[in-house]
Formats: sequence, C-alpha cells, structure tokens
Amino acid sequence: MTFVADENFPQPALAALRQAGWEVFSVAEECPGISDEEVAALCSESQRILLTFDKDFGELVFRRGLPAGSGVVLFRFIAESPEHVADAALALLQSQPDIRGTFCVIGRDRIRIRPMRPVR
Repeated sequence: MTFVADENFPQPALAALRQAGWEVFSVAEECPGISDEEVAALCSESQRILLTFDKDFGELVFRRGLPAGSGVVLFRFIAESPEHVADAALALLQSQPDIRGTFCVIGRDRIRIRPMRPVR
C-alpha cells in the first residue's frame, strides 16, 4: 500500500513512517496549499490512502461522494509526539493489514473502520 500525507500530517511522523518502509507522498513537500478536493483527486488518481488530521474528508467522501483513492485514515486525537502518530498508523496496519477501500478513524482509545462507496 502507498500513502499520501496531508499537509497537516507532522513531518517527523512522516519521516518515521518512511523509515519503517512506507511509501508516502507528502502534500507539504510536493504541492503545499492545494485544496482538500485536489488532495482527494490526487489520492484517487494515484490509488493511495490518505493520512490526515482534517475531519473535512469525512464530509467530502461520504456526503459529497468525492472519491479519495483507495482509502482514508483520519487521526482524531491530540498527539503526544510525532512518534505517537507514527505508532498509531503502524498499529492500524498491524491490526488491519488491508485498509484499501475503507475510511479509518484512529481515536485515542479505538479504531473505527467503515467501508467507502466504490468509485464509479
């Protein structure tokens, strides 16, 4: 699986995931300032899973039907450190090795996974 880190994703967490062997495209590094719709389109076109702290993606994906590629991981907690973010992402993939086609919400105490509508 490959990923897109939204502009709000912490740089040290991005580095930790890359060090763990993840292939992660960074919006902050490659195309800062693009809109959420453009981020979703980028994910859809490249079939990458979005890593974000922006809860607006739930609205875009479920209410407006905007495709977000092969999935979304929404972090909904206040991170103690960038390593905490990376650890949460790694824990998700250890518990759910294939999250393509899902909208995952990582909270402080739990992970919720919901299937996304197929892209037409």
